[in-house]
Amino acid sequence: MAASILKVAGLMRCAWHTLPSVRALSLSVPVSQGVPQSLWKIGRLNHVAIAVPDLEKATALYRDVLGAQVSATVPLPEHGVYTVFVELGNTKLELLHPLGEKSPIAGFLQKNKAGGMHHICIEVDDINAAVVDLKAKNIRLLSPEPRIGAHGKPVMFLHPKDCDGVLVEIEQA
Repeated sequence: MAASILKVAGLMRCAWHTLPSVRALSLSVPVSQGVPQSLWKIGRLNHVAIAVPDLEKATALYRDVLGAQVSATVPLPEHGVYTVFVELGNTKLELLHPLGEKSPIAGFLQKNKAGGMHHICIEVDDINAAVVDLKAKNIRLLSPEPRIGAHGKPVMFLHPKDCDGVLVEIEQA
């Protein structure tokens, strides 16, 4: 019996060596091969911004109905918005409402009367290197230089036509 088990084991070992190993195949090509190393790294999702036609009503929904912690309303005249941040634990929502006649949110709400998702914000470890790199990759930026955003950190918006239809904000981590 032992001899037949060893014989079968020997056949299995020989058969094993003639078949390609799935593990060997998966490790033979590093995941990062062909991906150029960048001088900057993308980080976590900082927030999802929602344009709202009624900031008080939206704030009440998240605070009173859903039980979230919400910030005070903060005017950002340089961006043409009022903001309220909704804390979610792993990220935030940013409620946006127009401030002034030239507010980009006013234009968004003219096209989307009920409001809706406006942009996503992703942290980067070096916004200046990211801006240089994205320009070199022909990603259109919505301002010539980073500006100070709602968190007091430099931000840059990337054109939605270059980001699969999504307005992307990058923010210095």
